[in-house]
Amino acid sequence: MKNKIATALSLCALLLSAPVLSQVSNGNFESWSNGVPDNWTTIDSGISVTPSSSLVYNGSSAAAITVNTATQGSTDFRQTVSVTSGQSYTFSVWVYHTEGGISARLYVDGYQGYSNPSTTGQWQQISHTITPSSSSIEVGLRFYDQSGFDGSEVVYVDSFEPTEAGSGSGSTTCSTHSGNVALTTDNYGSETSWEITNSSNQSLYSGSGYTSNTSYSEDICLDDGDYTFTISDSYGDGICCSFGSGSYAITFDGATYASGGDFESVEATSFTLGDLGSGSGTNDLSDYYSSAEGLSGFALKTELYNIISHHSTQSYSALWTFYLSYGLDSFYENDGTIIDIYSENPTGTDPYTFTPSRDQCGNYSGEGDCYNREHSFPRSWFGGAVSPMNTDVHHIFPTDGYVNAQRSSYPYGEVSSATYTSDNGSKVGSATSGLGYSGTVFEPIDAFKGDIARAYFYMATRYENQISGWETHSTYGDAVLDGTSDQVFEDWFLTLLLSWHTQDPVSQKEIDRNDAAESFQGNRNPFIDYPEFASEIWSN
Repeated sequence: MKNKIATALSLCALLLSAPVLSQVSNGNFESWSNGVPDNWTTIDSGISVTPSSSLVYNGSSAAAITVNTATQGSTDFRQTVSVTSGQSYTFSVWVYHTEGGISARLYVDGYQGYSNPSTTGQWQQISHTITPSSSSIEVGLRFYDQSGFDGSEVVYVDSFEPTEAGSGSGSTTCSTHSGNVALTTDNYGSETSWEITNSSNQSLYSGSGYTSNTSYSEDICLDDGDYTFTISDSYGDGICCSFGSGSYAITFDGATYASGGDFESVEATSFTLGDLGSGSGTNDLSDYYSSAEGLSGFALKTELYNIISHHSTQSYSALWTFYLSYGLDSFYENDGTIIDIYSENPTGTDPYTFTPSRDQCGNYSGEGDCYNREHSFPRSWFGGAVSPMNTDVHHIFPTDGYVNAQRSSYPYGEVSSATYTSDNGSKVGSATSGLGYSGTVFEPIDAFKGDIARAYFYMATRYENQISGWETHSTYGDAVLDGTSDQVFEDWFLTLLLSWHTQDPVSQKEIDRNDAAESFQGNRNPFIDYPEFASEIWSN
């Protein structure tokens, strides 16, 4: 019997014999009543479900499922479908992981295959073929906690197929680069395997376990970026032409990026989709920002949003890896320790240092115990652990865990009376009387105020399409955000940011980090490349 493409990362096996179709009701999640997807009747206490129009695989909406428990028996999401006993059916669903702390398990008359939670920021498909012995079965998903689950995580779900007509069904679409891997095996199909990896060497798609002398076709979807397609033969004689006439081809948007069959053990082809090249940073920034030329005010901000908004979402754990390579001190003591903006002393000896990887948090009871991942723009302000904001490296810095906890989600500001002062002089306390805000604020040292300001200008621009709705998520966020997508910030906070941006100009550390961030996730912070953008947008 033919084996289908069936690894955990595999996305779309071609069925050589068409199954008899059953109909999943509202499988594309286009119909909702009172915030609940129609026809999905089993929604357990450990999950909540809301419609999403920002992240969809097909149609105009998907289901954003927030998993709030590690209790697996409380995370089922199902419905009952009618089937014909003795007939063969294939059910499939597309899922999108945001952080990597939750896996989705397909339910088709029992628990079946899992998604790969480490494949974040990409849609992936899980499927199962069944020949039922009854006239109805249940289908759906169950969600399982994985290492790194922080108690709440969003998984997007779409295109549970086959779905009934009228609920958004139709040919699936890819919003970025639509591709296909076509493979014909030789006389020894089981020796063949392939894989697509990104620039971080993360495996995105793969296939193995093939039948001999059989043709396969798999549809895939990738964002802009650098990738490598690798095909392997375990015996070392390729797939053509000693023992059969095997071949492969990988295409995107109608163009062929790799093809062949006559190789030995391994053949690897690197390719780029979109305008992003490999290496550390864009070589010609005028080209990168060329579409914004001549613009000013909020029109400039919107065009910058168009330029930087299609970045590749990374996993939360990938931030640790970024810090290992690009968060090290080669600017002050030049000692290779972690640069922590809440403990670094730019003009003298650091009060303590963090060894990369070894000192990751972890538990802490005081300063110097460990470093963690500080959302300079607190994630409670944008609704919690929601990607891509939650993993966007442009605003997430390595900082002392204890000082980060003291900062909490207070706004940045200038302190008149400190209730806590870190070893490098960062402060928590009541705001100065002339600030325009009377609550508690956190004030970093002068050397990093511009870094913070430019991270906030980035957030206001990169998330222009969402940020007007964040004002109500948090009391502190409400104090900073004005509920618009253009000015974004309250007058007092915008004045503060512009002041910090001017007083602490762009440093070489920021330039290097910006280059690294582009290699990491595929976009840049415009306010580091062109500091004048801030005044051109917000000066009035």
